[in-house]
Amino acid sequence: MTGATSSTSSTSAAGTAPDPRVDEVLAELAALEDPKARAINERHGDDHGVNLTKLRGVAKRLKTDHELAIGLWETDETPARLVALLICRPKQYSEAELDAMLREARVPKTQDWLVNYVVKKGPHAEALRAKWFADADPVVASAGWALTTERVAKSPDGLDLEGLLDLIEAQMQGAPDRLQWAMNETLANIGIHEPALRARAIDIGERLEVLKDYATPPNCTSPFAPIWIAEIVRRREGAPA
Repeated sequence: MTGATSSTSSTSAAGTAPDPRVDEVLAELAALEDPKARAINERHGDDHGVNLTKLRGVAKRLKTDHELAIGLWETDETPARLVALLICRPKQYSEAELDAMLREARVPKTQDWLVNYVVKKGPHAEALRAKWFADADPVVASAGWALTTERVAKSPDGLDLEGLLDLIEAQMQGAPDRLQWAMNETLANIGIHEPALRARAIDIGERLEVLKDYATPPNCTSPFAPIWIAEIVRRREGAPA
């Protein structure tokens, strides 16, 4: 992926004529390319220089348009794919389509928006969670863990929370960065939402020390699980700082 620089229109999977609007959107995104934005985005693993607020403005003007979203996704350009995820209709994707998209979405922001703005809003979230959770590809598995965190926070019934803690305890410390981050989010959410397991979650976090030294911006909560759990629980219970 090279950012919003392509001038090649997408064709649909059915081989229909290219949608001229795809090139128009690509040109608009290319005009928004900014070296300063690229430097910021690249620090987070993203490969483009479009300010995300301006990118959202493009999507807002286009409004919901699933066919255009398909064409933009097929360009393989990160800014175009991000716009596609904002203007698509999540429920119109099949499970197989979303699985293929996730496996193509190697850029962190693309994966994040695909999971949060599309998969979570469609009918296939649980099937894909189960499919991705134990995938051999750690990037794919991280998406499964992200969906698991959603289940922990909103509908934990049926989840083996003790088993999740066992996996986290055994695997999180040596996991690749993106997977490690996702597992750590699950750990923190178990500690936050499950009082009976809170002490164990905090203990695992303290022993593994994952993200203990993460440089946390002012006024933000540390992602180090013991601190994260304690702070969110304090806020919910209304205890003084």
